[in-house]
Amino acid sequence: MSGNTFGTLFAVTNFGESHGPAIGCVIDGCPPGMALSEADIQPELDRRRPGTSKFVTQRNEADQVEILSGVYQGQTTGTPICLLIRNTDQRSKDYGDITQTFRPGHADYTYWRKFGVRDPRGGGRSSARLTAPTVAAGAVARKWLQERYGTTFRGCMTQVGELAIGFDGWEHVANNPFFAPVADVSAIEDYMNALRKAGDSCGARLRVTAQHVPVGLGEPIYDRLDADIAKAMMGLNAVKGVEIGDGFASVAHKGSMHGDAILPGGQFASNHDGGVLGGISSGQDLEVAVAIKPTSSILVPRPSINTAGEPVEVITKGRHDPCVGIRATPILEALLALVVMDHALRHRAQCGDVAHPV
Repeated sequence: MSGNTFGTLFAVTNFGESHGPAIGCVIDGCPPGMALSEADIQPELDRRRPGTSKFVTQRNEADQVEILSGVYQGQTTGTPICLLIRNTDQRSKDYGDITQTFRPGHADYTYWRKFGVRDPRGGGRSSARLTAPTVAAGAVARKWLQERYGTTFRGCMTQVGELAIGFDGWEHVANNPFFAPVADVSAIEDYMNALRKAGDSCGARLRVTAQHVPVGLGEPIYDRLDADIAKAMMGLNAVKGVEIGDGFASVAHKGSMHGDAILPGGQFASNHDGGVLGGISSGQDLEVAVAIKPTSSILVPRPSINTAGEPVEVITKGRHDPCVGIRATPILEALLALVVMDHALRHRAQCGDVAHPV
């Protein structure tokens, strides 16, 4: 299976299956000389890991990361960094009922048609479990970018199902299991409790942003920064839509309003374009919004077929997120960091000596 490596100069190869012995990634291209230990990575994995509240899957994985290579005496060496996360709480028997059937909305059918074989245990390679190595790699990128440019990343949930979430402030995001930027999450709790009781699932909308992004990241035409951001976000399980800046709302804008006025000193009066102009970063905050579809594994009976093509009714038991968007915020932050990191290295390689009079 190809397509498991993301990035050009900062390349991350993801490996493993949901119910295999371990998952992980290999990072190739990390600059040498950066202090790095498991303690730099673990906090991000702890934000994403399952079992942290009753509103997410109760699979209890510690998600302890191990650095197997690429670090010597506490510093990156410039050689490939291998990060390993062992699976310790698999319950493969939960998937015995779907070995010969396909869950509607899941990758079961397409994997089987493409490869002729599939791993039904937790979705195998198509499981959101494989986002943990992405978060680990993103932590490495975030550390380098913060030290080099002061770049920071943060995200939040802005809608769950039909319920829109307001914005009271970023300080609230870390204080609730939904990564919601509001002080009172009781309405979200009530909504999720009703959903869990019904055995159903819902989608979500999330926002992720990067601040202190250098000007000039991104390549014209095919390797635009926004194009690579969209590709990265669409590579996350269940993502069905990505917006940069004002996104689809831009359709209703007039050009006289939408174009961000440029002020002396390279400042901007607004940020409708989400920090990207012509596929190249403008120095403004990168603003990205993502739409995530409802979880496919639910207790509600649905029509499907089996491997013989016969009609069946599918009910999915086991431990699943009623809304995969709840744990998506740290993953989206990591994906944005990986894109910015890769383009920062590419920009440094080609245009590092370009003088900027403005």
